[in-house]
Amino acid sequence: MVSTVTEPRPGYGQLLRTPRAWTFLLPGFAARQPFAMLTISIVLLVQHTTGSYGAAGAVSAVTGVSMALFAPFTGKLADRFGQRAVLLPGVLVHTASGVTLTVLALTDAPLWALFVAAVPTGASTPQIGPMVRARWGVKLQGTPLAQTAAAFESVTDELTFVLGPLVATALCTGIDPAAGLLTEAGLTLVGGLLFAAQKSTQPKPAAAGHARVAHDSALRVPGVRVLIVAFLGIGTVFGGMQVSLAAFTESIGEPGLNGVLYGTFAAGNMLSGIACGAIAWKIAPQRRLVLGYAGLTLMASGLWAAHSVLLLAGLGLLVGVCIAPALITGYTLVDSLVAPTARTEAFTLLTGAVALGQAAAVTVAGQLEDRFWDGAGFLVPLGGTALALAVLLSLRSRLTPKSPGRTVARGVGHRVPVTVD
Repeated sequence: MVSTVTEPRPGYGQLLRTPRAWTFLLPGFAARQPFAMLTISIVLLVQHTTGSYGAAGAVSAVTGVSMALFAPFTGKLADRFGQRAVLLPGVLVHTASGVTLTVLALTDAPLWALFVAAVPTGASTPQIGPMVRARWGVKLQGTPLAQTAAAFESVTDELTFVLGPLVATALCTGIDPAAGLLTEAGLTLVGGLLFAAQKSTQPKPAAAGHARVAHDSALRVPGVRVLIVAFLGIGTVFGGMQVSLAAFTESIGEPGLNGVLYGTFAAGNMLSGIACGAIAWKIAPQRRLVLGYAGLTLMASGLWAAHSVLLLAGLGLLVGVCIAPALITGYTLVDSLVAPTARTEAFTLLTGAVALGQAAAVTVAGQLEDRFWDGAGFLVPLGGTALALAVLLSLRSRLTPKSPGRTVARGVGHRVPVTVD
């Protein structure tokens, strides 16, 4: 039986009163939106200019794969040379690449040209979320607020996944198909430069060289590799929902409902994320992760058969509710699985896994929507989450921390109770 922690714990309000925290939180929030906005913005723009969800999914997939491959590399460079040194050139390249991709799409450039522009667009996407977590670590190391910061960042990640696609969809459908991608590029530039300007809060660059970085690589930890596969499954939900909801609303002649349906899915995600950050869990995170994926797979299993707006909205809400526990628990486990010198890389690996799963999902879902019945793309979230659940069930023992400084028990790594002010 896990004992209950009874001493008072600092809440979100106290965390946000940390000196100079807002100097990196506000620009960081703006600059971390590209990850959530990029995929759907490309899908809606390219589908508008080509008329094909398959082509739109393929271009978006190239962006997502590039992001996933370069994200861990960016994390390593930030650890070694400092966040500012990585961010300054990165945001400039990303902005220029995003604008180039937009222009090419609007001028009916050949598909291969869109693929070429998609590579640097994805590869240069700034990894702001892991960098914000690293800054909290510097300011709060060894204090009770460190646990609160971990919960707060998980909730912020959820809010990003909610607002990004919602804003991008509203811009693309309500203003112009190119508005989403152009806004994403602008937020990256302004938010990224402002975030990089906060030099006083960034972690000091690591003194170790290449050999030490390779030795401490998060990929060497078996549990991290299991979580990467699990987060691929979450990516398939985001990608599959984005494409399939857009295709469904277009098939019924109500494209404007896309934002409403995705907003319902996102609302469940956000509200569940806030609740998860405040709960004093008594269940071990390894078990919570398996239960979260079981619920996610169950809810996703009915999407493909939903043919009414109300039913799809209800199922989407439940799918969103199940995503947050899985995401937050996965990020919580990383803290107990890897050494402090590899945390930034570990977070970028998980973020990259979501991007890779999303990229694969939009490609497959787009092809299914083009070639088969309306709603066939909803099979992608079901398949992705089912495979992730199977991996977790068979390899869940690898998620138990083996650090000598930690107690391996049923309650290992469980979230310290956090109050919400």
